Amino acid sequence: MIHVDPKILERLNKWLTPFFDEQTQHTIKEMIAHDPEGLEDSFYKNLAFGTGGMRGVMGVGDNRINKYTLGKNTQGISNYLKKQFPNTTCKVAIAYDCRHNSKELAKLVADVFSANGIEVFLFSELRPTPELSFAVKHLGCQCGIVLTASHNPPEYNGYKVYWEDGGQLVPPQDAEIIAEINALEYTDIKFEANEALIQLIDTEVDNAFAEASIKNGSFNTSQEAKDNLKIVFTSLHGTSITMVPKVLEQAGYKNVSLVADQAIPDGDFPTVASPNPEEPAALKMALELAEETNADIVIGTDPDCDRLGIAVRDAEGKMVLLNGNQAMAVKTYFLLQQYKKQHKLTGNQFIASTIVSTPMIEKIATQFGVIYKEGLTGFKWIAKMVKDFPELEFVGGGEESFGYMVGGFVRDKDAVTATLLACEIAAQQKEADSSIYEYLQEIYAQTGFYKEHLISLVKKGKKGAEEISEIMKNLRENPYTEIAGSPVIRIEDYDANTAINVLKGVSEPLNIPKSNVLIYYTEDGSKIAARPSGTEPKIKFYISVNGAEEAPLQKKIENIISHLNLG
Repeated sequence: MIHVDPKILERLNKWLTPFFDEQTQHTIKEMIAHDPEGLEDSFYKNLAFGTGGMRGVMGVGDNRINKYTLGKNTQGISNYLKKQFPNTTCKVAIAYDCRHNSKELAKLVADVFSANGIEVFLFSELRPTPELSFAVKHLGCQCGIVLTASHNPPEYNGYKVYWEDGGQLVPPQDAEIIAEINALEYTDIKFEANEALIQLIDTEVDNAFAEASIKNGSFNTSQEAKDNLKIVFTSLHGTSITMVPKVLEQAGYKNVSLVADQAIPDGDFPTVASPNPEEPAALKMALELAEETNADIVIGTDPDCDRLGIAVRDAEGKMVLLNGNQAMAVKTYFLLQQYKKQHKLTGNQFIASTIVSTPMIEKIATQFGVIYKEGLTGFKWIAKMVKDFPELEFVGGGEESFGYMVGGFVRDKDAVTATLLACEIAAQQKEADSSIYEYLQEIYAQTGFYKEHLISLVKKGKKGAEEISEIMKNLRENPYTEIAGSPVIRIEDYDANTAINVLKGVSEPLNIPKSNVLIYYTEDGSKIAARPSGTEPKIKFYISVNGAEEAPLQKKIENIISHLNLG
């Protein structure tokens, strides 16, 4: 007989009681007999909320996405809503992406909310995540849920929670909701739907979202410039196909070629190894179509349409991919330039980014005389800034992982509006006999050259989590004194909430919420951040270097990678 850890046995025995369906019980018994490793990974912990909510592999068990783990989340949120809004008929908006089981899980979540007397607005078909964020405010909801695992592999799904401002959960709501969920047993879940409280939504919200996107993402581009811009777009089998072509067309962009084989929503993502626009291979078919059509710009979005990858032609006419930091710099500079032209820069505006993104964004803010704010990784922190500083006007903000937010009408990264914004920039630059690539070089000439590189080490399962923990522990207990020949001058530990000035030997507090992030700064201006992902089984190393000339920067990055043994 296969030995099962007593703690795991205690957990799984609950799942073998009559409350759980027969198929679930049968699957667990099969795993007990034939898959002890899979059994351990399915039950050794509760699937946790990370930077983007709850995300994980679909399957049975406490550490999996299934009807019971999501049902328990929803029951906990239902209880919390009733406590927070005692004299209100609470309303929740729910959207879902193209993944396997997303539609069924979205209906299940709607059922649980309705069983608790909460009104539900459920999208009739798949829709982009930013549209859900918009819908929460547009429909006057107290909460929003989207079923998505973003760009994770096909076996994943997820559950993102939004609050009444349209932003994702932040403190104190996140901890309070988690406590509410953890206080429940699975048997506390109310699965019996009150169908009278579930209303399907689609066209009305679509039209309102498209109108708002065009209002926020358009900047006086001539129709001739729009007509002359050749665009290739791919939805990578995801939700953006429902909104991006519609928004581009309504904004006046008619010359759009779609990658037909990737325009069909499909949770298997059959044409790509990973549906992640951060990965160059994901845009291969789009780049091929760009050569056939002599396109000026290629744009691809991830499955839930909150991230976008951009490719443009370089000085030699060759298509090159912008990384997330470069795309963010171009969009931010352009927005501020437009504000300046319209005499809207009053000193009351701010832009935002994150601690692992390029320092170049702060340089741009300084150049235009606007306020710069920096937060932890994840757009929930940028959304929180918009909420926390209502006296300031939010212009735009982004992070290195290919996300961008234009204005505050959506409170999450928004690839719909950001796609339109990228096309506006490209069209205006082409009309001026320039390009986005040349525009970026002009920005570098003013801020200095910056080059960033991301290394992600995949560490799956319980063993992988332990390895990631050990890497972070070692970086803290045995800090580098120099990296690639340059002395370390500052170490920021966001878990301990302290910054150490190595030269002076003094520390100071970091006025930012705790997070498991460690950042090294060196004398030559390099910045190296280590951060375990909150949504994937990865540890990420973010490297940023800068200088007066571009040529030496790649070698500088290679030396850092070699020194840290990350190659």
